[in-house]
Amino acid sequence: MSDLPRKAVTRTAKLAALPLGFAGRATWGLGKRIVGESAELVGRELQQRTAEQLFKVLGELKGGAMKFGQALSVFESALPEEVAGPYRAALTKLQEAAPPMPTRTVHAVLAERLGEGWQELFLEFEDKPSAAASIGQVHRAVWHDGREVAVKVQYPGAGEALLSDLNQLSRFARLLGPLIPGMDVKPLITELKDRVSEELDYGLEARAQRAHAEEFGGDPDVVVPNVVHQCEQVLITEWMDGVPLSEIISDGTEAQRDRAGQLLARFLFSGPARTGLLHADPHPGNFRLLPGGPEGEDDWRLGVLDFGTVDRLPGGLPKPIGEALRMTLDGEAEAVYDMLRAEGFVKESIELAPDTVLDYLLPIIEPARVDEFTFTRGWMRSQAARIADPRSPASQLAKQLNLPPAYLLIHRVTLSTIGVLCQLGATVRLREELEEWLPNFLPEEPVEEEPAAQA
Repeated sequence: MSDLPRKAVTRTAKLAALPLGFAGRATWGLGKRIVGESAELVGRELQQRTAEQLFKVLGELKGGAMKFGQALSVFESALPEEVAGPYRAALTKLQEAAPPMPTRTVHAVLAERLGEGWQELFLEFEDKPSAAASIGQVHRAVWHDGREVAVKVQYPGAGEALLSDLNQLSRFARLLGPLIPGMDVKPLITELKDRVSEELDYGLEARAQRAHAEEFGGDPDVVVPNVVHQCEQVLITEWMDGVPLSEIISDGTEAQRDRAGQLLARFLFSGPARTGLLHADPHPGNFRLLPGGPEGEDDWRLGVLDFGTVDRLPGGLPKPIGEALRMTLDGEAEAVYDMLRAEGFVKESIELAPDTVLDYLLPIIEPARVDEFTFTRGWMRSQAARIADPRSPASQLAKQLNLPPAYLLIHRVTLSTIGVLCQLGATVRLREELEEWLPNFLPEEPVEEEPAAQA
């Protein structure tokens, strides 16, 4: 019997206790109001207590709870400061660590998948994991040819645990919604569930990582470790040192944070153009800063890990994204509205004023309007609050817009990356990356016709 299924009852009980905790705090809040405290003050206190319990439970669990926590953590910048401040450390911890799998279980998986003599494949193998995530953990080792490697071992029963936790979380998604203003949590959980089988397939992950490693081999800005060996439940890749992005967020210099932000934006937009794949798990635990960029040891490159979740985009990012963004910046309200309707963002049964849609979009795309933009938590919170306030025109319009399935993952990855840029507080030349990599962002150059040949 594997360790995760054995602990399923405990995990389910912890998750099930969350709604009860919310209900208890709601009663506590009502009591505080009765004795005369303002609704706004009580609401803030209630949100803090809710966040505290949620992050504590998610931080103790693997499976879907951990996965949800990681996805949620990149939106930390949108939280009100009184909530975000005390729990920033807890959120960052979700991105980098989880309780380890027992050594005997790790050895059992390796024996089953690599053979009883699996130790002979390694010159060294560290039993203590160097990192842990939602469905597996990573061990540092030395491959038989002398290469330092990362050995990712999938938790036994990870798929069942992942689905069980996400199903449990989806039952009270409505209660989690207020933690992130302007964000609908239920579609996020649904999307995570839809991706379970893909993320469990280390064969798919190995192919995606190989494609990136080949394309970015020798790149001056981005480093992707090569795949060394792959089989069911085990993925072995070259080891990559570097400073975790979470440490850059908390302790990095301004130059490091700006460089990390620039490269993160570059990888987001260049990856699909160069590989036909979108890395779809952009939380800080999946990135490193490595010394030795194009300007020497004092420069930095971006190391990218974990290709378990990707969006397959053979033609790169959809051309309507670049075209709509360009037309929005140019103030072409009617053209933008027509394109949004054609792509399914505005349903046929809905009629909206094009100028109102343009007014809704312009603040969101502010970073693309200038040569360089400083992403801050304050800016992210202002965007979230604008959409979350039920009295605002932006909130009313947001409820009438639709997100077509083909754009769902692209939308989440873009928002998540912006969330990380705001955590970094990075100053980024975003427009430069859009012009270089986003299809149709720049208008097509007119093709000059050859002069007619003389008779």
